[in-house]
Amino acid sequence: MTYYISTTLNRPFDESIDAVTEALKTEGFGVLTDIDVKATMKKKLDIDYYNYRILGACNPPYAHKALEAENKIGTMLPCNVIVQEREPGHVEIAAVDPVSSMEAVNNDKLRPIADEIRQRLERVITSLK
Repeated sequence: MTYYISTTLNRPFDESIDAVTEALKTEGFGVLTDIDVKATMKKKLDIDYYNYRILGACNPPYAHKALEAENKIGTMLPCNVIVQEREPGHVEIAAVDPVSSMEAVNNDKLRPIADEIRQRLERVITSLK
């Protein structure tokens, strides 16, 4: 089993960020964090890196359910979605597979929550194609 769900887009990087953000919103997610890896690598290490952003996506009702089922699950939240452009015009979008990541937690109450979030993230990824 892979630990992520992904697709590749043939559109500009910034447009891809906007498309992912809108697709996440459609499925009830907000973006809590936006880490610009390229800018961080330049600032901290003086390395020229390719376009790479990590979006921390959260669906509040499901985050609440997960926290109620397992109070330390916050160590695995939010759901990360990466947007990376290794070649100009080819942008990969990849989201964590919450079912895979939740397997590390021995709590049967989390499985239906992880299944629903996986389905929502799969719809986000599929909608971008």
